[in-house]
Amino acid sequence: MQMCEQPSTNSWNYEDLLQESRPKIRDISDLLPYAEYLAAQPERRTTHIGFNGYGSTKAGDRVLIAVDSEYDDRVVAAVAAALRARGAKVDVLRIDKGPVREFDELDEIRVIIRRGPWQDNPRRWEGIPWVEELAHANKYDLLIHGKGGPIPKTDYRYEAIPWLGAEQFACPATIYPRDVHLLINQKTWDMLWRRGKGGRVRIMDPEGTDLTYTLHEGYYDGRYGFNENPVCGHLFGHPPTPMIDPEDAAGIIKGTTNHFSRPFSPITVQMEAGQVTRVEGGGAYGAAWKDLLEETRKIKYPCFPRSGLFWLWEVAIGTNPKVRRPRNIHLHSSGGHEWERRRSGIIHLGLGTLWRGPEEYWAAENKLPYGHLHVHLMFPTLEVTTKEGGTLVVINRGRLTAMDDPEVRNLAAKYGDPDRLLSEDWIPDIPGISTEGEYESYARDPAGWQYRGIRGQ
Repeated sequence: MQMCEQPSTNSWNYEDLLQESRPKIRDISDLLPYAEYLAAQPERRTTHIGFNGYGSTKAGDRVLIAVDSEYDDRVVAAVAAALRARGAKVDVLRIDKGPVREFDELDEIRVIIRRGPWQDNPRRWEGIPWVEELAHANKYDLLIHGKGGPIPKTDYRYEAIPWLGAEQFACPATIYPRDVHLLINQKTWDMLWRRGKGGRVRIMDPEGTDLTYTLHEGYYDGRYGFNENPVCGHLFGHPPTPMIDPEDAAGIIKGTTNHFSRPFSPITVQMEAGQVTRVEGGGAYGAAWKDLLEETRKIKYPCFPRSGLFWLWEVAIGTNPKVRRPRNIHLHSSGGHEWERRRSGIIHLGLGTLWRGPEEYWAAENKLPYGHLHVHLMFPTLEVTTKEGGTLVVINRGRLTAMDDPEVRNLAAKYGDPDRLLSEDWIPDIPGISTEGEYESYARDPAGWQYRGIRGQ
């Protein structure tokens, strides 16, 4: 896992930048300053916005940028130009993803659930094995490829390119002050790692989620991918696999969005003793998940203490306040709701196996279903009741409480008005929760509500 490191100082004028959270993009010249900034930042093998960089690139380096046809050409051209300006030789490989289309409710199932080697059909946002092999065989110094998930170990440098669109790339989230961002992550992580150890977590959301679990001290011994160094931009509110026997997550998960599909009618995921026991609602997505639940109910995966695929392990917290939902959210080429889950205070819950974890190789060898499915919480409250009986509020109705920490505010003041720097640029628009109206009107057709105006609705 990629851990946080001390960021480099940047010199952007945030008072000017924050005047407009969606800067006007006319041509590649409007993207070049962002690409030049990234080309000077440290490389950390991360896919998490605000900590990306290509700064080890030097004159004579051979760089391969490998993207699919859904990337905006201007983003790729800007990154290539910035690296060429540093003396690198840059090749660009574009992989065909087919015609432009809208999402449907089953795209997340198609992109995540596998029954054979994932290398034969990589998930939408992770690296493609033959591209990685190409970079190795041709002795590239740096591969820029992929937009999410872990980056594998290689004998060459490997960085992600998570910006599918120009509006995602040329925005404050890309060049958010790294020292401020790091402090936000560390303040949040402290409540979960140091102060919350052995405590009890409760997560609530106005769409209906009410979930509890214990931060078992057994997860803190370094064997479970849960350690003192936070995965910045993707803070784990629950340890990843393997799960230990006392795992006790219980309650209800409800929502209308996941990473990579059309919004669906509210899904209800019932949990007991760490795993899913029932799935209701959720349209076609919920129906497909219910079928998978039944199919895998008696399979004993090596990463879980009892049979069944859908165990809760991912409680991932976004930390960048300047991330916004793409305006072309209805299109497959937008990257879907996977992009917006990076925004500070949003939680995405993942239930199933760990990306490229040993359990996934085991399942592939045995031709069994594997993968993890998501539900997003847009306005969560996450509280930890400590062993001593105190209460730590990590998130309050979709806002990280670390954003209001005096130390964070003082540091943000170096770059301008801390109220503006620490405010979220985008708030999800849900009737009865964040806007006027009744939630039931949204729940009847979440996609129609989100897509209104895109096609003149």
